[in-house]
Amino acid sequence: MVEGSSITVTIQFLLLLFFTSIFISASSFPQDSHSQDEHQDKPPSYLKMVANASEFPLEDYYDYIIVGGGTAGCPLAATLSQNYRVLILERGGISHGRLNLMNQEGFLNTLLNANANNEDSPAQSFVSEDGVLNARGRVLGGSSAINAGFYSRADREFFTNSGLLWDLKLVNESYEWVEREIVFRPQLKTWQSAVRDGLLEAGVGPYNGFTLDHASGTKIGGSTFDSSGKRRSSADLLRYARHSNLRIAVYASVERLLLASSSTTFSSSAIGVLYRDENGKYHHAILKDRGEVILSAGAIGSPQLLLLSGIGPRPYLSSWGIPVTHHLPYVGHFLYDNPRNGITFLPSIPLEHSLIQVVGITNSGAYIEAASNVVPFSSPPQTAFIRSPASPLYLTVATLISKISGPLSAGFLRLASTDVRFSPIVRFNYFDNAVDVERCVNGTRKLGDVLRSRAMNDFKFRNWLGVRDFRFIGPALPHDQSDYGEMADFCRRTVSTIWHYHGGCVVGRVVDSHLKVIGIDSLRIVDGSVFSISPGTNPQATLMMLGRYFGLKMIRERERSTDDL
Repeated sequence: MVEGSSITVTIQFLLLLFFTSIFISASSFPQDSHSQDEHQDKPPSYLKMVANASEFPLEDYYDYIIVGGGTAGCPLAATLSQNYRVLILERGGISHGRLNLMNQEGFLNTLLNANANNEDSPAQSFVSEDGVLNARGRVLGGSSAINAGFYSRADREFFTNSGLLWDLKLVNESYEWVEREIVFRPQLKTWQSAVRDGLLEAGVGPYNGFTLDHASGTKIGGSTFDSSGKRRSSADLLRYARHSNLRIAVYASVERLLLASSSTTFSSSAIGVLYRDENGKYHHAILKDRGEVILSAGAIGSPQLLLLSGIGPRPYLSSWGIPVTHHLPYVGHFLYDNPRNGITFLPSIPLEHSLIQVVGITNSGAYIEAASNVVPFSSPPQTAFIRSPASPLYLTVATLISKISGPLSAGFLRLASTDVRFSPIVRFNYFDNAVDVERCVNGTRKLGDVLRSRAMNDFKFRNWLGVRDFRFIGPALPHDQSDYGEMADFCRRTVSTIWHYHGGCVVGRVVDSHLKVIGIDSLRIVDGSVFSISPGTNPQATLMMLGRYFGLKMIRERERSTDDL
């Protein structure tokens, strides 16, 4: 721990600020690679399609109803709207006009101000049963509008092991469609450059430079912040939509799916959704002939809505008094989150604000990332010995983190209430599987290698004996990093989230290879809940690609079925 009167008093506060700040990963100081004129001052064009849910008719008809205007939902809607009438139902509001969301400097405040009960808060907080503080997006753009902006494509193994039959040509075209609009190349400054050099000294090679592809070794990834620090999110992909075909309802809380039974096929089919506006009034959105409801509410929201609609394990639903529409035993199961562990220290030189720009992709099951923040803090209450400053004090903190590339440890989701506005109960069971522990130990040992590199020397302080060392805030790595037991204990004691939730509606158990819900017609899920593996180092690139990809696939499917009639 750091010694000194005023610094010691503020340690816990700094820990709260900084450990909360590493969210999904990010890059900053990007270079100009797009025309930015339309993004600087004037409102985005998609606002013409947005209205408060209270302004929508009590009943209306659509070809596609998308529940959740998030990372996958927005590109999906933009694509489908080229041919069909589409409705997005987003439980939150919009990001435009909210400086904390639109500017990378406000990223930390958004997470610190996450509110579980305020429906206008763009981030909804909850604590898992593992005791780890979490947050998820509640705004048009979803978590892509509150994350730290890091953009990197999935690894090749993901496409082999995800359970889907991918058209890799269409995958690449879908990635490129996303990247043309919202991805930028960052410029490294002091801290990120040092981390890059430290990773290479620690043997995380080769150096791959700037690339959007997943590449073993050390690389610079893309950013969804432009050169002025302004955020892009999946909502910006709505500029590709056909405005006459797309309507977006914000502050629309979907209560349940509307399902109908077939007397001939003995199956159920989605026919629409029931949603409530912020005034408590109910609305019905109904499917047109051959239409579909698509859940894009994420790894927390999609399984929750299935359960509330009577789709899930029969005994469990009956215990809640929820009428069972379809027995589907694995809804809410196989839920994963990639654990994060790391260290934070005070550097001996001033550092710029940076979110994650550099990634070390090791061959031992872990990814290494870093960030630096200039953090404001309050001094201790005024005493006879300390005069409160007239202006805020600022302190730079730096962090190195390790995220395992698994995990194999699986958790589950249960209802906390039959009110959809309350987050369900979630347990991720971090480190239940011994392989995850081994990967964490490998990653945290690599952090030690980076700290011992020459690239890190400039950030050390010299003590009264003339020895240079780091001034850690919070737990430091164990002194004997060869001791597997100590390192495993460090992993368990310091575990936190990297906000890369996935699972809960996984392929082969809840949805089929076309992402259709098994046993329910006209119902599909297009979001991270279908994955049992998180794609690459950071999921948002692949989730945006997924929305575009399945939008194109669905249009082609429908065109073929029309030709067959």
